[in-house]
Amino acid sequence: MLRIFCSLSATPASCRWVLFNDAGAHPGAGALAQLPPGAARVELVLAASDVLLVRARLPSTGKHRSAALLAYAVEERLASDPDSTQVSILGRLDGEDVLAVVDRSRLQAWRDALAAVGILVDSLHCETLMLPLQYGGWSLCWNGQEGHVRIGEFEGGATDCGDRQTPPLMLIQLLLEARARASVPATITLYLTVPEAKPDLETWQKELGVSLRMASAPEARAAPMSAGAGLDQGRRRRHLSMAMVARWRQVGWILLAALLLHSVALFADRMRLASEQQQLRQQMEARFRALFPDAVAVADPVLQMRRQLARARHGANQPDVGDFPVMLGKVSEALASAPTTQLRALSYEDGRMTLELKAPGDALARQVQQLLTEAGFAVDTVPVAHRATNGTVTLTLRSP
Repeated sequence: MLRIFCSLSATPASCRWVLFNDAGAHPGAGALAQLPPGAARVELVLAASDVLLVRARLPSTGKHRSAALLAYAVEERLASDPDSTQVSILGRLDGEDVLAVVDRSRLQAWRDALAAVGILVDSLHCETLMLPLQYGGWSLCWNGQEGHVRIGEFEGGATDCGDRQTPPLMLIQLLLEARARASVPATITLYLTVPEAKPDLETWQKELGVSLRMASAPEARAAPMSAGAGLDQGRRRRHLSMAMVARWRQVGWILLAALLLHSVALFADRMRLASEQQQLRQQMEARFRALFPDAVAVADPVLQMRRQLARARHGANQPDVGDFPVMLGKVSEALASAPTTQLRALSYEDGRMTLELKAPGDALARQVQQLLTEAGFAVDTVPVAHRATNGTVTLTLRSP
């Protein structure tokens, strides 16, 4: 993941960045063309002074609220035309919506400059909300002259006009507002970007009326991946990063290779089965010709063998399984297990017996079919859509 830090007030030519990978966080700085390529995800982090975090009460207009509604909801807090700003909802606090306001044209200039060097932004963040969230306290990042403070999950802002003896005016103003709401922090955790910028803690504490605590935690540039609320949560991503496209391309090639291997294996298996079927047929033809050398042609060795066997049995005055008496006896035994079945008609021709049952119902018809199958018959049933309208079911029986 590549995290890029920028200031919208600066020309989009160079920036600071941090590349996260399995080996850890790797910071860097330089021209946009020197940004590490191939990141699976790109985060653009705006300076605290470029993002205005405000509360507003928005009308209930359903789940989705238009960009125009959000912009005009904070019109009185802006010094510019609402149409020139991008406003997004971060969340809700005390029944109010928290909005993030960004200059649209300057943000787009940075997006275009990054896209020109092959970097497509996946998500937008603010360095204010990258500071650690202190429950019951605030977080302040300070360089000796200016900085930014995080006072809640979605709140904070830039601070300036301070020095070693005097805390920043914005911090004093925020504490006054917090006292009015009876939500003064128990402590303020101070993070220094410049070690020499350490203020006079005792003087600051007297001025602010809140205890200060120095922390050695890493600065926001090395904050954990996906830290901080995104400023474009309600916007859908309209493009994929180059690395993501490359990753899915690799997945596509793997799937294509697997599909080809599966197709080759399936084709080989079909060829093997066809070869085995051909060998079995040749063996049956050879066996039939060995037993009946006078046969002129062999079209269906199984059927011809069955007919020759029936002729041999008839020649020896023995019944065959396809004879009418034998089949009728088996049918009588099978139907005896289903006494509610009414046989309406029975016909026989050349080893095939047709039964016409009167209105047995689908469940009973399936039971009769099962009984006849267990008796050794091959049973064919007329489909429901083709059954007669007189309430009958037709079954055709053949001996195996």
